[in-house]
Amino acid sequence: MITRWLGSVEYAPTLAAMQRFTDERGPSTPDEIWLLEHPPVFTLGMAADRAHVLAAGDIPVVQTDRGGQVTYHGPGQLVMYPLIDIRRLGVSVRALVQHLEQSVIELLRPHGIVAVGRRDAPGVYVDGRKLASVGMRIRRGASYHGLALNVDMDLAPFQRINPCGMTGLEVTQLAALGVQGGTRQIGERLAPLLASLIQGAAAAA
Repeated sequence: MITRWLGSVEYAPTLAAMQRFTDERGPSTPDEIWLLEHPPVFTLGMAADRAHVLAAGDIPVVQTDRGGQVTYHGPGQLVMYPLIDIRRLGVSVRALVQHLEQSVIELLRPHGIVAVGRRDAPGVYVDGRKLASVGMRIRRGASYHGLALNVDMDLAPFQRINPCGMTGLEVTQLAALGVQGGTRQIGERLAPLLASLIQGAAAAA
């Protein structure tokens, strides 16, 4: 599984690149994990209600083709996009979502931080505050989109939306929990955890 650090990249061309990779991949194309940041942007899932965007202001709002409602991406947030042939691996969509959540839970465990996933609202939560969001798309048996983990960022834009369509949902980030490291450093710790979980599930399938 190939891991790539892409740096800070605009949302729309990155989405187009994920779609192109998914459409052009063949039976032997290696799976990849893309690690990156996006400049400030609100994104809407396919079934998202625009009423959950309360005051976008100068931050662009982009309609996308993932699941889920509205979320925010910005500098200091690690975005991890797993481009995985789940059909080839025999891994279900639900299992992939759980692996994404579990990778963050495992990242926090050595710090003594208890984090949990929620079946009714995918993502990772610490003391009821959302730390990471998950939204996926499966096409041709392969995944794209993925997980956004708040590392050390300005959380104020989350107040302009109902995060993930949940009124009053509070958000948090690694820096507030005492976990040090920039997005690239955190990504280099997180990607191997995800890869190990996915490969372990595939071996057991």
